[in-house]
Amino acid sequence: MKLQFDKNLEYQHQAIASIVDLFRGQTPMQTNFTVAPYNGQIGLYDSTNGIGNRLELDEDEILENLQEIQLRNGLPQTKSLKAGKYDFDIDMETGTGKTYVYLRTILELRKNYGFSKFIIVVPSIAIKEGVYKSLEITKEHFQDLFDNTIYNYFIYDSSKLEQVRSFAVSDNIEIMVINIDAFRRSFTDPTKENKANIIHRPNDRLNGMKPIELIQETRPFVIIDEPQSVDTTPKSKEAIKSLNPLCTLRYSATHVEKHNLVYKLDAVDSYNLELVKQIEVAGFETKDYHNNAYLKLLSVNNKKSPITARIELDVKDNKGVVKRKPIVVRQGDDLYDKSKGRDVYEGYIVNEIYCEEGNEYVDFTSKADILRIGKPIGDVDDLAIKEQQIRKTIEEHLNK
Repeated sequence: MKLQFDKNLEYQHQAIASIVDLFRGQTPMQTNFTVAPYNGQIGLYDSTNGIGNRLELDEDEILENLQEIQLRNGLPQTKSLKAGKYDFDIDMETGTGKTYVYLRTILELRKNYGFSKFIIVVPSIAIKEGVYKSLEITKEHFQDLFDNTIYNYFIYDSSKLEQVRSFAVSDNIEIMVINIDAFRRSFTDPTKENKANIIHRPNDRLNGMKPIELIQETRPFVIIDEPQSVDTTPKSKEAIKSLNPLCTLRYSATHVEKHNLVYKLDAVDSYNLELVKQIEVAGFETKDYHNNAYLKLLSVNNKKSPITARIELDVKDNKGVVKRKPIVVRQGDDLYDKSKGRDVYEGYIVNEIYCEEGNEYVDFTSKADILRIGKPIGDVDDLAIKEQQIRKTIEEHLNK
């Protein structure tokens, strides 16, 4: 039976474009390097040129693209990027086609900019096999979409190092799927080299090179599937760094460590788009969460000067009791003062109030948050509670 994939899902297009547009202005190009001869069971390969990804944009150009994407997606603005350290989060709920999105993103990056080397890092054997199966069942679909673009994919196997060499020298799209455990153990002490993963050991078949060194030369895009289970320890972070990524893309519904968020499709969005089904919403007990800053934009008004906005805050009354109430603010107002001195609002000074219909928002002088109608900041409002209910329901349903 031939599987059918819907190529026109708008939310998937938005997720893909959010990554592709990060590199707007990039000219298709590659970098070349020399790969030593390979002496393996299937014969001797001569020295040849390796082919790697190359980025000509600098951090300011990437940052400008990132901020434009975050603005259109209603996300907090990144203030600065570190040169050569490009880490981006894609927040997608379980069951919304996350794997399809990042596989199609790979092909779009090749089509638009010529990038060709990609590594998908997974936390477990089960997910590794699932990703490989997705590559198999989507290949015909993607070849139809991308004019029979040639691409190769394989699961890293330390007994098949010729695949790593082919990954380095191929001019086609190369996709390596690898479990974090396959390259987490690395030792610089020569006396402990036999305890390191093979990928980190010098290998006679690679003319004394370490397989990881071939990978590093390619400057791969590293895609981390479920990063909360992959790179949360010092050793795993060092392992990811050892790949020498040009860019790292993290796909998850439950990010533990936050980087530069470029796209968000949370549980509530998924539910409202009818991407996930439920029979009964799980119960969720709420508590008094006033220890976090909560802001909700209710409306904006530019009918008279000065322009104002109505924002719901947690305000302290004369008796010290915190209650949620709407207040009116204008440019320059300090929400610390408006909340009657609540520390959680320090730094929330109104910068601009934007009144364009359908794109109303408020930003702040020293906070990255952008406050939009229907997108509260903080985890105590009804929307956040609903999201927790739906996420819990999805998890319970998938575990049945």
